Amino acid sequence: MVRRKLILAIVAAVISVGATGVWFLISERQEAQQRHERFFGSTKDYPTSGGEKMKIEW
Repeated sequence: MVRRKLILAIVAAVISVGATGVWFLISERQEAQQRHERFFGSTKDYPTSGGEKMKIEW
């Protein structure tokens, strides 16, 4: 009986440590992706009114 409880406790500890590690890896990847998008991303606003007309050069 004690051996079964000990094995179950060890299995539960291993599963919880593994789940925590996976959670940290996933959150770090998402944060890195957000930093990448913030650094390399461009604005999606391209104002097209009120500017100079383009001059064609031949």
